[in-house]
Amino acid sequence: MDGNGRWASKRGLPRLAGHREGVKPLKRIVLLCPELGIKYLTAYAFSNENWERPKTEVSGLMELFFETVAAELEDLKKNGVKISLIGNRDLIPLKVLRRFEEAEAATINNNTVVLNIAFSYGSRQEIIEAVKKVCSDIKKQKIQVDEIDENYFSGLLLTKDCPDPDLLIRTSGELRLSNFLLWQIAYSELYFTKTLWPDFSDDEFLKAIGEYQYRNRRFGKI
Repeated sequence: MDGNGRWASKRGLPRLAGHREGVKPLKRIVLLCPELGIKYLTAYAFSNENWERPKTEVSGLMELFFETVAAELEDLKKNGVKISLIGNRDLIPLKVLRRFEEAEAATINNNTVVLNIAFSYGSRQEIIEAVKKVCSDIKKQKIQVDEIDENYFSGLLLTKDCPDPDLLIRTSGELRLSNFLLWQIAYSELYFTKTLWPDFSDDEFLKAIGEYQYRNRRFGKI
């Protein structure tokens, strides 16, 4: 969900105003997913690298996440959305982490849409942590080297309860993956748009879905 800061700068607003505006399209898309038969949605909300941003912006984002989870929880519960936080929880301020975990607990039995919020997330770190688990399992003789396969490794990732994404959408004209779900998107279709995230409308989302439907997914086969 890229382009919040640029959206704000174009309007002479502080960057945080763009982040606040960016909450709106995410909520609309989450609530649109059931109509389209989409069961899983993963939103890249805050990366490991984002911790290096100016302290004022980071603290403002933490407050925004804290407020937004509380403000939107009842609507999400009512619409059957299950919230799941994927990322390094050790780095998240305690009050924000507790708010996320309260939302996870409150929606644990929902099954209309699973909303993965990638927060304090980095795919390389996720893979490194999975490799550490592999080494630990081998050391404890829980598994033999020859038994390690893709399914086993996928089961050690933060997305272990979800299928691999069919489609990845990146906004704002950037043409890179930025350390997002690198293992999981091996065969995902990619869609890039110049639209800044706060301007990402339902029609733009449907356009991305429509283009995906015309893709010929061969998964390396003929």
